[in-house]
Amino acid sequence: MTVSRTIRNQAQTMKGRITEELGRVTHNRRLQRRGRADRVSGNLKQAAEKAKDAFRRNGSGPR
Repeated sequence: MTVSRTIRNQAQTMKGRITEELGRVTHNRRLQRRGRADRVSGNLKQAAEKAKDAFRRNGSGPR
C-alpha cells in the first residue's frame, strides 16, 4: 500500500468523523449521514488496500 493512498484514506476517515460530529452537535442529520458515509468509505478503502497487500506478500494472488 502506498503512503499516499494510506494518507488519503485516513484523511477521508478523519474528515468523516469531524463532519459526523459537527452534524451531531448542530442537530443536522444530513451532515451526520454524509460524515458517516465518508468515514465508512475511508475505512473500507483502507481494508481493501490491506487485503491487496496481504495477497501480494503471500504470493497467493490470482494466476
